[in-house]
Amino acid sequence: MKQRRILAPLVIAFLLAILTTSVAPWENKKQEQPIAGFTLQSSRQERSLEARLASIPQPLMCRSYLRYLTAEPHMAGTERNYQLALYVRDKFKEFGLDEVSLVEYQVLLSYPREIVVEMVAPKPYRATLREHNYFSDQRSDDSQVSIGFNAYSSSGELTAPLVYANGGNPEDYDQLLQMGIDIKGKVALVRYSMPYSYRGFKALTAQKRGAAALLIYSDPMEDGYIKGKVYPYGPWGPESHLQRGGIPFDFIAPGDPLTPGWASLKDARRLKPEESEILPKIISVPLSYKDARPLLENLAGPEAPEAWQGGLPLTYHTGPGATKVHLKVEMDSQVRSIWNVIGKIKGSLLPEEMVIVGNHRDAWVYGAVDPSSGTASLLEVARALGKLRQEGVRLRRSIILANWDAEEFTLTGSTEWGEEMVAELKKGGVAYLNVDSACSGSNFGANAVPSLEHLLPAITEEVIDPHTGKTIYQVWKERVEKEEGKSLVNTRLGSGSDYTVFLNFVGMPIIDMGFAGPYGVYHSRYDDFYWMSRFGDPDFRYMPTLSAIWGIAALRLANAEVLPFDYTSYGEEITGYIKQLSEEAEKSGNKVEFKPLQERVERFILTARRLNLKIEEILASGDPPPREKADLINRCMMKVERDFTHPDGIPGRPWFKHLIYAPRFTYAAEVLPGITEALREGDETHAQGQIELLAQALQQATHTLEGALEQLP
Repeated sequence: MKQRRILAPLVIAFLLAILTTSVAPWENKKQEQPIAGFTLQSSRQERSLEARLASIPQPLMCRSYLRYLTAEPHMAGTERNYQLALYVRDKFKEFGLDEVSLVEYQVLLSYPREIVVEMVAPKPYRATLREHNYFSDQRSDDSQVSIGFNAYSSSGELTAPLVYANGGNPEDYDQLLQMGIDIKGKVALVRYSMPYSYRGFKALTAQKRGAAALLIYSDPMEDGYIKGKVYPYGPWGPESHLQRGGIPFDFIAPGDPLTPGWASLKDARRLKPEESEILPKIISVPLSYKDARPLLENLAGPEAPEAWQGGLPLTYHTGPGATKVHLKVEMDSQVRSIWNVIGKIKGSLLPEEMVIVGNHRDAWVYGAVDPSSGTASLLEVARALGKLRQEGVRLRRSIILANWDAEEFTLTGSTEWGEEMVAELKKGGVAYLNVDSACSGSNFGANAVPSLEHLLPAITEEVIDPHTGKTIYQVWKERVEKEEGKSLVNTRLGSGSDYTVFLNFVGMPIIDMGFAGPYGVYHSRYDDFYWMSRFGDPDFRYMPTLSAIWGIAALRLANAEVLPFDYTSYGEEITGYIKQLSEEAEKSGNKVEFKPLQERVERFILTARRLNLKIEEILASGDPPPREKADLINRCMMKVERDFTHPDGIPGRPWFKHLIYAPRFTYAAEVLPGITEALREGDETHAQGQIELLAQALQQATHTLEGALEQLP
């Protein structure tokens, strides 16, 4: 007993020492190397500023934020999520940001009123649609935890035969047809990740194939006990975990389903729900593998292909047969209020130019990883920037800190704000830096447009990994080198997070980043503070580490004398996309002419290379361009990404205006989407027209770079 009394204070002191230790950049030889976009002298000043910023975020602060953010479920549109909006707003004010506002939109949100899933033959079984409570404390018994549901599911009631359709992708239904099984009029039971595709795409595919309804379950092969220990003993999903989520077709147009392309302000024009292109007409419900197992055990019909066999201890069959299910779904879909929180550190020289740092706040339940770890990191970025502000630091450009609402429904809060602010963003938007989930482990990863591909490797060379003592860059690079064919920064950009409106609608460069690890409780009640404190970030050191990286990235873009966009890399990336697409077109027998496009991208690269060399030469001389010329150069640098957009958008999806990037319906990246989709349809005339549009965009982007060159001696 005495020994325990002696050890307890020691343990507490040790934990406090860890939690109050800040994350600092690595002081290394790079101190005497210029930062891209800075002279050597200004690089020294910038690194000193970055070191100060990185010394501020602390584990104890992140732990405190996360504890509060995850205390109760906080779906978009609920009272708790509104209270958290006020909490973030008040923190921004407390930290000394120059401007803080709560921005309200009225959007269509979809909640469950009643959901019944039951097997009626060959034997009765009623799905619980609930997750098991592993603890007796009040929070884990919270009655506010919703049943499993898919937002924007259609309402209805039916009884129909059941068919197992693997991942619910088009090729799965094709294979069923080859086996003599037609999904039309039947309920499709599909897995979330076989292979991965967005649940909204599964809903659209089932709807197109004539399925009566869709059940989506989490198989233990993907995120359960086959992977390792399950909650509460490990990071993977237990048998009753449910993956909630929306199923809108937001690969057609994200944001409020009733105001596509314009902001959902109070008096905005709204479509009728039946006029929306993105609202499903099919019933869909998520299941745990506990609830899916009785259905699979009772399915007859042919044995499913070997690749379709999952992790449950049974032989998977496709059906149909005697197995029938009864579904009743009544959704409560109404226009409800959501709230973004927008904070601003005002730039002293170019206040209208904005670097935007963003993360969403709403969660399906507690959301410790997704998104509250990101919100905790965002709050530490805000605190660090506010402290610098109080110490007299003035930035060249403004930094906007945004805490979005309703991302989980259809990227809603960020999309509505982007649509409302599109003119200001096109004029002064420098870049958008996104963090959805800051931390579910210790593996750093990033997505970025090619012009910013270099930024995070450079920053992470100066930030220490909390556990290894190496730099984040070293650990990151060593891991990626073991993964054959994988690049350090992914530059093939799809969708699924809040950067979408900034890249695809506005035409702004983006970065998306975070730390990842084994994570099998996605969108379930088990993504909670307990999970994070045991498995995700037990000593709460990766959240503040991400705050340091995120904050430094914002500082570099806000303070750069010449914006450090590398359009040579961008051009080379586009060249690779063209080469791949032309080879695929040739193999498929499509006769389209890529030569004009290849010539335009070559000229773009040559111009970008000349500009890079000129800028490096001038900055290395220690004599940056005069203010007026630097401003013109930077306006040109910002405009290039806008040049890659077209006001009409890509065919069939006019909301998506970027000609280089768009999401596939699965959320995966589609490069050169207008050309790619036309070739997929075998429409050579249409494909040639899209090639010409992209060639014109490249010509305009080259002209923009030439405008920057004209400002240099």
